[in-house]
Amino acid sequence: MSRIAIAGAGAWGRALAFVATEAGHDVRVWSRNGDARAVADADALILAIPAQACREVLTILSSAIPPGLPIIIAAKGIERSSGLLLNDVVAATVPKARAFVLSGPSFAADVLRRLPTAVTLAAPTIDEATRWATELTLPFFRVYASDDVLGVEIAGALKNVLAIAAGLSDGRGLGDSARAALTARGFAELTRFGRKLGANPETMTGLSGLGDLLLTCSSRQSRNYAFGRALGEGKTVAQALAEASVVVEGAHTAAIAASLARKHDVDMPIVMAVHAIIDAGANPDDEIARLLARPVRAEIRD
Repeated sequence: MSRIAIAGAGAWGRALAFVATEAGHDVRVWSRNGDARAVADADALILAIPAQACREVLTILSSAIPPGLPIIIAAKGIERSSGLLLNDVVAATVPKARAFVLSGPSFAADVLRRLPTAVTLAAPTIDEATRWATELTLPFFRVYASDDVLGVEIAGALKNVLAIAAGLSDGRGLGDSARAALTARGFAELTRFGRKLGANPETMTGLSGLGDLLLTCSSRQSRNYAFGRALGEGKTVAQALAEASVVVEGAHTAAIAASLARKHDVDMPIVMAVHAIIDAGANPDDEIARLLARPVRAEIRD
């Protein structure tokens, strides 16, 4: 039995607390009004909080985090203020810790209902990933091990932006074929971006990449898909965010994803269109027309 601290008492935090408890661990859930000492004697800390809050929470907890503690990032996003991936935020705020990433096609409600779910846990070494994947695996919650922290995190962050595009397409009534095309071409963008930044391309075809993308681009349980659908139905960004009533990670990630795409010279037209709609007030129909008017080219390219 291990002692596992979980930062975050939202839906995903509760679901992961349920998993860890069912796996036989001593679980302590920390929220903003809690005592930082809850993590002092933990064997691992799970961050189940919004991506944009990770730096603040880690700063609060940093003095209590022991050297070498695995910090399992269960958030999906890129820090908007710095452009850093969350494993780099961990390194900057708690350099003595070990950054892990947990990601994959999963909804908190499904986990709490014990419905079959499979995710990926990435760590700096495969041995570390395998140890904690084993610690958290249950008959209904299967965890696969990976040593591609970068790839798993990139996939989790970008799929949220792409899910907004899929929801927007459905909100405009463009049909199943259009959503399938957006998902496939979005996957190509995700793969190009990951490869350019040094991720393992095979990671993008796994649970944290293609698996999570397929889920979030097709289910109304996805807050990012639902947000995009609301935009497609004619709601403003402010109205769609208010209707969501929860954090829509893709809405915060779109601008920094577009900025990083430009910085690294990666062609990501769908991400750019979502960014234009959310952050620049572009008309969705104009962005759709722009995507359809792109020059004909080979589907598979470097």
